[in-house]
Amino acid sequence: MRVPFGDKMQGWRRFARPVDWLGLVEKLLMAVLVLQLARLLWVLLTPVGAFGPWEGRQAQLLSASARQALFASFDPFFRSGAPQAGNGVVTSLALTLYGVRLNEGSGLGSAILATPDGVQNSYAVGDEIIPGVVLKAVAFDHVTIDRGGAEEQVFLDQSQPAPEAGGEGGAPPAPAPGQGVPSPVPGRDSPTADSIKRDIGFTPRMQNGRVTGLILTAKGPGFQNAGFQPGDIISQVNGQQIGSAGDLATLQNQIVPGARVSLTVERGAAVASINLILQGQ
Repeated sequence: MRVPFGDKMQGWRRFARPVDWLGLVEKLLMAVLVLQLARLLWVLLTPVGAFGPWEGRQAQLLSASARQALFASFDPFFRSGAPQAGNGVVTSLALTLYGVRLNEGSGLGSAILATPDGVQNSYAVGDEIIPGVVLKAVAFDHVTIDRGGAEEQVFLDQSQPAPEAGGEGGAPPAPAPGQGVPSPVPGRDSPTADSIKRDIGFTPRMQNGRVTGLILTAKGPGFQNAGFQPGDIISQVNGQQIGSAGDLATLQNQIVPGARVSLTVERGAAVASINLILQGQ
């Protein structure tokens, strides 16, 4: 006897149960939670191990002698590296060093040098002093020049002791030869305005692309009568710093009969003032 197909389907539906998906997900989450709790208990109850408690890396402090040797090997405030003395050869060129100016921040500087012809000028690091000779480095008591690829040194003349601040009774010491510029005496050796224009040549001094002074050149007796010497450099006129080529024209306009002109002059490492009272004809 055959059972109809419709009766079979009703029998299967009677015995089949619906799947509880929400209950399955809940049981799965409970299993994961139990696993995590077991791991947490394991971490809390298990000892660190046979190596003892963990300690971080301890700082290693140098001894006083080691620290002194370390800081003596370099200058933390002069990162460009100062030129080392004693590694070069003293030059055989007829160059005379009168003064230096250091820039500790950049490691550069400038120097006042006299060339073999006796003319003094200020040179920055990288400037050509004479053909084939370039200023390479500046130190506190010498400079290093590059002479055709070879390094040579020019030192300051320290054979003469520095003059004392004052002599007996508070009188100022006598100036050393070549230092200081005496002011001319009005009516005796004060130059005339015409002699200044005729007997003195003015050449701008260039440093880093700008004018920083006026180099004086002798063209006649009026040069010495005014108290100048070859190689003198005017850095200020009436308290105003020379900073452009237009300052030369301003100075020339002030050179008239009866004018009073105050000049600050660089002569080697010395700086002096010259006060001119210009006469007429």
